[in-house]
Amino acid sequence: MKRSVWMEKIIKKPTFVYSLSILLMVIAIITVGLLFFDASVQIMLFISLMLVIPFVMRLGYSYQDVEKQIFTSMLRALQPALILIAVGTLIGAWIASGTVPALIYYGIQSISPQFFLVTTLIFCSLVSLATGSSWATLGTAGVAMMGVGYSLGVPVGLTGGAIVSGAYFGDKISPLSDTTNLAPAVVGTDIFTHIKHMLWTTVPAYTITAIIFTIIGLNSGGGSVNSAEVNTLTSYLTDTFNLGFVPFIPAVVLFTLLIMKKPAITSIFVGAMVGAVVAIVYQGFAIADVFAVLYSGYAAESGIAIVDTLLIRGGLLSMLPMMLIFLIALGLGGLLEKSGILETIIRSFASKIKSTGMLTFITSISSYLTLGLGGTFSFAGVMTGTVMKPVYQRFNLRPENLSRTMEDSATQSAPLLPWTASGVFTATALGIPATAYIPFSFLAMFTLFFTLLYGFTGFTMKKEERIEESEEELPA
Repeated sequence: MKRSVWMEKIIKKPTFVYSLSILLMVIAIITVGLLFFDASVQIMLFISLMLVIPFVMRLGYSYQDVEKQIFTSMLRALQPALILIAVGTLIGAWIASGTVPALIYYGIQSISPQFFLVTTLIFCSLVSLATGSSWATLGTAGVAMMGVGYSLGVPVGLTGGAIVSGAYFGDKISPLSDTTNLAPAVVGTDIFTHIKHMLWTTVPAYTITAIIFTIIGLNSGGGSVNSAEVNTLTSYLTDTFNLGFVPFIPAVVLFTLLIMKKPAITSIFVGAMVGAVVAIVYQGFAIADVFAVLYSGYAAESGIAIVDTLLIRGGLLSMLPMMLIFLIALGLGGLLEKSGILETIIRSFASKIKSTGMLTFITSISSYLTLGLGGTFSFAGVMTGTVMKPVYQRFNLRPENLSRTMEDSATQSAPLLPWTASGVFTATALGIPATAYIPFSFLAMFTLFFTLLYGFTGFTMKKEERIEESEEELPA
């Protein structure tokens, strides 16, 4: 028996079987909904949250206790939610200003047959960095590069591997990415601390990946670029947007502010407003149209599939689904944590973890398992982050160590599990089976290598300054 910190009354401590049953119920509900009924992760998380409430109340908590903890946990979603709102307006503004179109156009123009694979890697990385979306990159730049690859006679698996590596590099590193916002929000750190910490594993892995694709390209030769999709895309971009240096001004402003370590929300907002001004002054948009773009996204339909897939996106409204995930998932995770359910499960295995290497390894395995069960990083990130956070506190490790390991595992490997949402989308968008590109998705493989290497050596595993407080979170 223990005394509730929510109210002055005696409550029951959950047993291991009771706690595990609840956790498995949540996993089962979300997994079945996603895989068998094509339900949204938001509604499955909400259903899970509602079903967990009576089980927590059986421990002795009142409904007021439960509601208070849910709302308290949801407060942690407010900052990343504001960032997402700013990001949504930024994406729309950068499309209207020509920033995203210019990145795509000049990226395509740099293609050389002998360097096709490494160019594809870099091009998809730039598009994904600019948009923050691996899916948008796969469905646009990825489709274009597959067409170029076919014309050059490059094996589809190699082309797919370069596309996937580039697309998920940007998805992992871009401050515009939903996964890059979700991971630090769950574990309790800020997005730019999270991104800087990921560079330790991602940069060397990306460098090795680029070298491998360069060597393969030089040894395989190549033909000439001749892709109708590429020509159609570039023609539309030059006919519709004024390109040149001016569209890059919003990006220069944003990255300058971030380098100066200005607050993320205001920096992104300023970048969006500069993009809006460029859209009005340089691209000829009406002010009312720009406000519409900021709210609902860029919506000028061209009738060209590849162009519409890339450019019809952004806006504040586009971020609402991710904001719902933040709110509901953090509410669910906080309820499981505060009621002692997660603590009971953690205590069953935490004492067996004796090193940071084993902790990193188990975190990676947990990320893969929850990714495979839930089908999305949203599920994997929330479950792994919530369960493992107290263990990292016990080891006196900063939360960015956990968020990095989660992304190094679950984000990078999302397209490598064919039954997940990312796996299905990637194979469908590129028009090839997952087994074709998996062997050449070098970035995911080398990122995991460096993750485990740092875990077992302790290199870059940042420690908390106050040891006493972290040890109190989870006694041995």
